[in-house]
Amino acid sequence: MGVIGVGNMGRHHTRILSQFKDIELVGVSDTNIERGLEIASRYRTRFYENYIELLPRVDAVCIAVPTKLHHQVGLHCLQAGVHVLLEKPIAASISEAESLVNAAAEAQCILQVGHIERFNPAFVELFKVAQTEEILAVESRRMSPYSQRANDVSVVLDLMIHDIDLLLELTSSPVVRLTASGSSASDSGYLDYVTATLGLANGVVATLTASKITHSKIRSLTAHCKKSLIETDLLNSNISIHRYPTADIFSNKNQKLYRQDGIIEKVYTNNVEPLYAELEHFVSCVRGGEHPSVGGKQGIQALRLASLIEQLAFDGKVWHHSDSQPTVESPTMSVS
Repeated sequence: MGVIGVGNMGRHHTRILSQFKDIELVGVSDTNIERGLEIASRYRTRFYENYIELLPRVDAVCIAVPTKLHHQVGLHCLQAGVHVLLEKPIAASISEAESLVNAAAEAQCILQVGHIERFNPAFVELFKVAQTEEILAVESRRMSPYSQRANDVSVVLDLMIHDIDLLLELTSSPVVRLTASGSSASDSGYLDYVTATLGLANGVVATLTASKITHSKIRSLTAHCKKSLIETDLLNSNISIHRYPTADIFSNKNQKLYRQDGIIEKVYTNNVEPLYAELEHFVSCVRGGEHPSVGGKQGIQALRLASLIEQLAFDGKVWHHSDSQPTVESPTMSVS
């Protein structure tokens, strides 16, 4: 295997792949030669200034380059017959994403999209618990302080797209109504704060908020269910289930001793690093030929909804399923 792009995420892909006992980390590539050489030296592998030279030597690669390069780099790899794990979002536009999916099918290669939160132990447990509950509403908050990373896309494509993917997986229902609003607090030309309210076909209401301008880091996902409230802290992998089984406890003389107004259940999760689980799943798919849990289809679904949210946040309109869906070729719309 190899890694193309060893910046913020790519260096972690490299670190974890170097720990796999049954994987040969053939090399890394990056346009920043100094950074590439440093990462290659740290993890005792070879640096390739041009990623094209890496392709004949590997079975699979992890691609963690800027979003605008996802299509170009991903296409080269797939056409070379190399399996690809591509960081989210799948591409910078729907047409580019579809091109990658078609290329993967033609080459009979695995294309997995790096929606890492699917492999967060807290979400894995939340999904299990939710199967026994009737979800009425979902609320997510994904907040971060401003940084220079991922400043080539809006907060929707950088952060909210994680929760879009989790929502679609958790509810298994299409969106039929959507409104969104946002603001920009930097000179990047992209939205830095966005809130979206979604109505799903099965009646679930969802509110997603993402921010690049919040002074503390928050990753929370809450499911409001008919008989419980499930709070998930994705940052610390904690789950709390609040139930309300009001009961009055009486003595044998029929005197009320106390009232039980509710209980809180703590769900224990494992401490597996989500990226490790994601890479392990990718390797398993490459070896076994099975379909990844987050493939090109899921990547396009998340990108399509993210693009629509971004457009609505930009022009402040409400979208209904009966409306024709706008054509959104560039989800990174600048804010005037």
